[in-house]
Amino acid sequence: LTSILSDAWTILILRDTLLSPKRFSELEKSLEGISTRTLTLKLTKLVEEDVLQNKDHYYTVTPKGKKLKPIIDAMGKVGEGF
Repeated sequence: LTSILSDAWTILILRDTLLSPKRFSELEKSLEGISTRTLTLKLTKLVEEDVLQNKDHYYTVTPKGKKLKPIIDAMGKVGEGF
């Protein structure tokens, strides 16, 4: 779990996919500055870790991934204070 949340891109991917299922191209647009290769690697790892699933070309959060929502939300609130 710690290795999943230790990367800023991964946290942003989770933030976006927790809001709604996303296509690769939608994530690429919303994550300004991420390279195609980095996004591919991060998504592959999240699927391997059973945090996301790729279904019908959409990345969706799995039940395991949904357990991370309170942590992602709390990190967002802390970030708002800066």
